[in-house]
Amino acid sequence: MTILEDLEWRGLINDCTARDALDERLQEKPISLYCGFDPTADSLHVGNLVPLIALRRFQNYGHKPIALAGGATGSIGDPSGKKSERQLLTQEVLDHNIASVKTQLASIVDFSEDIPNPARLVDNATWMRPISFLDFLRDVGKHFTVNSMVAKESVRARMEDRDVGISYTEFSYMLLQGYDFYHLSQTEDCELQIGGSDQWGNITIGTELARKKAGATVYGLTLPLITNADGTKFGKSEAGAIWLDPARTSVYRFYQYFINVDDRDVVRYLKYFTFLDKEAIAELEKQHETNPGARDAHRALAREMTQLIHGETATEDAVKASQILFGGGLDGISENALRDVAGEIPNASLSADSLSGEGHSLLDALVDSGLSSSRGQAKKDIQGGGVNVNNIRIQDVQTRLTPADVHFGKYILLRRGKKNYAALIVE
Repeated sequence: MTILEDLEWRGLINDCTARDALDERLQEKPISLYCGFDPTADSLHVGNLVPLIALRRFQNYGHKPIALAGGATGSIGDPSGKKSERQLLTQEVLDHNIASVKTQLASIVDFSEDIPNPARLVDNATWMRPISFLDFLRDVGKHFTVNSMVAKESVRARMEDRDVGISYTEFSYMLLQGYDFYHLSQTEDCELQIGGSDQWGNITIGTELARKKAGATVYGLTLPLITNADGTKFGKSEAGAIWLDPARTSVYRFYQYFINVDDRDVVRYLKYFTFLDKEAIAELEKQHETNPGARDAHRALAREMTQLIHGETATEDAVKASQILFGGGLDGISENALRDVAGEIPNASLSADSLSGEGHSLLDALVDSGLSSSRGQAKKDIQGGGVNVNNIRIQDVQTRLTPADVHFGKYILLRRGKKNYAALIVE
């Protein structure tokens, strides 16, 4: 398949300017293309992934991807899809966010200099800062009517809300993004901009500016904004956004987000987010339809996504952590995996001194951790065979915890019943 045929099969083309002409151009020779993101946080989240993964899809077909960090546009704020004005960020915060996000981008696109088409990261602040306000009005603003700008969905929706409205600052955002495309077309021979469907208005401003100012032929392509089958926003959980930074969203929780997607979404998401080919996804779809309870498609999705963002070792840790929370043994577990497990369940502190000598009463530990309501209840829980220490069943009510039960000098895992866990953190 060509790159556009691949995107079409995956359901990833929402809008495209001059589709046939772009298809022909893409097959002639490699082109440069870009996707922009505003560094409004020091981490990307899974809602950012579709266009960024699309950059990698183009790169895999031999094209040259550019990731554009909005050091300038991020200081203004894109009104697209927003019901109110964004909080303005300082340049120091934006610079910090860009530096943080570059590490995450490296897991998605290949910046290696030893390949013929390495990805590049650029910051639009480098070319926007030197431009004076008067120069921008004369050289860019004159090419667009207010009538056409007001007609853009991102502006129109906000203008219809009289209580909120839109500031002149955010109204001007589309001109800044349009100038990015014009600038890259002139300096980097960039011919294609991609983005989410909410960026269509901004992208077409760029194609129009490049044509009017330089007579350049450039193209725009948007990808669908992802929603779950139940209508909720993709990338959100009860705890909030699913971030790519493991300090914000643990690798375990990241893995769990994808393994728990709705059955109605899993095949669609395999197409959207993974690099599995048509035959592999067709086989997973068949397995899913035949035996959805086996969750083969879900595990494939979770593994592919976690490997892409966090790597093989972290993925194996997440898989192991998942197995532990379903009663699996702790043999061979890494410290990172056990830390992730402890981060997902209730914790209680335990003094290292209390483990020495005769050890610490398991009855007390069950009460202190909240797994049992009293020592009497803890005794019944143990006698009933429902208590595990490090996922090993304990039925002796006289059991005492000792340093031998501590993993990595810090963790003891308790379980009551099948799903009630707690971690004792030894200090």
